[in-house]
Amino acid sequence: MRVDLFDFELPPERIALRPARPRDSARMLLVPAAGDFSDLIVSDLPGLLRPQDVLVFNDTRVIPAQLEGTRGEARIGATLHKRIDLRRWQAFVRNGKRLREGDRIGFPADVAAIAEQRLPDGSWILAFEGDEPVEVLLERAGRMPLPPYIAGKRATDEADRSDYQTMFAREDGAVAAPTAALHFTPELIAALDAADVQRETLTLHVGAGTFLPVKADDTTEHAMHAEWGRIEAETAERLNAARAAGGRVIAVGTTSLRLLESATGEDGVIRPFAGDTSIFITPGYRFRAVDGLMTNFHLPKSTLFMLVSALMGLDRMQAAYAHAIGNDYRFYSYGDSSLLLPLA
Repeated sequence: MRVDLFDFELPPERIALRPARPRDSARMLLVPAAGDFSDLIVSDLPGLLRPQDVLVFNDTRVIPAQLEGTRGEARIGATLHKRIDLRRWQAFVRNGKRLREGDRIGFPADVAAIAEQRLPDGSWILAFEGDEPVEVLLERAGRMPLPPYIAGKRATDEADRSDYQTMFAREDGAVAAPTAALHFTPELIAALDAADVQRETLTLHVGAGTFLPVKADDTTEHAMHAEWGRIEAETAERLNAARAAGGRVIAVGTTSLRLLESATGEDGVIRPFAGDTSIFITPGYRFRAVDGLMTNFHLPKSTLFMLVSALMGLDRMQAAYAHAIGNDYRFYSYGDSSLLLPLA
């Protein structure tokens, strides 16, 4: 499909620079398969779900993966993208043309890395020096990797260390938050428990590639960056049992949805999964694992807007986004939410 079909105009003031407080007071647009949209708030969620429905959360934890350093007189910026092994990460590098393989980059707090290899897509493999775990080094020298549409408008600050982390964050490795789950609070979870809504977790370490624009003219020409994920055997078993009993599987966030779909066969059975996925979901895709999606509002011409258009239909999502823009919804990572239900 032509990428320009997924374009729309978003007024700059609709981009949220801070989250709602409390988190579950954010607005939420209910988008059914047909009929009117409903303007709600996230804390209304328990009343929209049925007993035995299952919400699936991503328990990845965002690491302070953005580094500013020097190689000689050259200033070098690095955003870690994907772990390769205990000491090496793939990174998008600003001013990377000033690097040569073997160069040493010095970062604050006595942290340093060797520019080991330049990859065909322009990113670099960085090998961190020393014996301390890389996560410890990043806590000392790194910053939270806010999306460019926020970082370009204000500086990262201490509040972002908690604001840009979900209450489910447990597994270190993401360089972008699974932002749909930023809206959840202990109070909302208690209300969902009281409504007998089930919940499961999986892990998908979100990479910085999620923010890269689609530069191709046609979706068939776009290559997705791989991200590592895991679904435990017991989790897959419980999800399959819930669907067999008539419960709906509602992915909280596109990251959860992408991993669930990667782990599900043509027979509709969710299987254990551990490895990379580069699944790219566009209109025409047949969904096998999920019955709905809770997600924030996404960028024009992004792979995520293509995904929600695949779930609900492009015309339906264009209408939903027009409604959201016209009714002052807040967009992107710190913005408002939507609940997409393609089935009754």
